[in-house]
Amino acid sequence: MVFIRAEVEVRPTEDVNKVLKALKNILLVNNVKVVDIGRGYKMIVSEENSITTLLKMYELIRRQRILDTARNVMIKNSRGDILNLRLNKQAAYQGIVSFVDADDESHLGSITITIVSQKLDEIIDWLAPRTSRGRPLWERDIPKDA
Repeated sequence: MVFIRAEVEVRPTEDVNKVLKALKNILLVNNVKVVDIGRGYKMIVSEENSITTLLKMYELIRRQRILDTARNVMIKNSRGDILNLRLNKQAAYQGIVSFVDADDESHLGSITITIVSQKLDEIIDWLAPRTSRGRPLWERDIPKDA
């Protein structure tokens, strides 16, 4: 079983629909809540239980030819059954996967994605397989019951 949580802050100067578009450009999300967190700030939160949520990210990583970078970031940011990723919100609005290490790398904040699964290694191998000269050494089917 997989659990995927995505959250992104909406600042008072931002449009909720544009921030939601940024999230939807990266992930296939259905269960979305907008929560008022005070002082004009909101938080968009999505919680999903399907690996298919990651299909857009899967496609974008390949289209952008960033398999090596994506794999390195995923391995670096995984601990046990949990993977935490942060993506640049402005890049996501353009349909681009851009990983960030700290919020100051994304001036308007980042999209935080948490993936929890006992099959995290399989998910990483599927999303971003090892490569040789930029080409995948294998392509895995989408993990079942991840």
